[in-house]
Amino acid sequence: MTPAEKVIFIRQKAKEHVPYNNEKILWSLHAVKKLRNESLRKKEVENALKSCEIIEDYQGEGRPLPDCLVLGFIGVVPLHIVTAVDMDTDRIIVVTVYKPHDARWKDGWRKRKN
Repeated sequence: MTPAEKVIFIRQKAKEHVPYNNEKILWSLHAVKKLRNESLRKKEVENALKSCEIIEDYQGEGRPLPDCLVLGFIGVVPLHIVTAVDMDTDRIIVVTVYKPHDARWKDGWRKRKN
């Protein structure tokens, strides 16, 4: 799956997602814990996924599902969301989510600093 196909799939599943009715986004336990630590709400992250962009693609790195790091926003607040694509079940999985820090990221939170 190409990065372009992944981002289309992620955005589409985020748009189709209806909690308790049409579940297209699953949350890892780690991601739920990070929500609390970062003072975020699921709905905010789910909305950010609707217009996210891939900033790192994790092709062939021994992961069980194709995944990537995406950049999304809650208003002007940037979010990094590691998202796995599960084509077989027609959904995405939020692996982790966090607010990136300027000390570690550059180019609008799109590239890691060395």
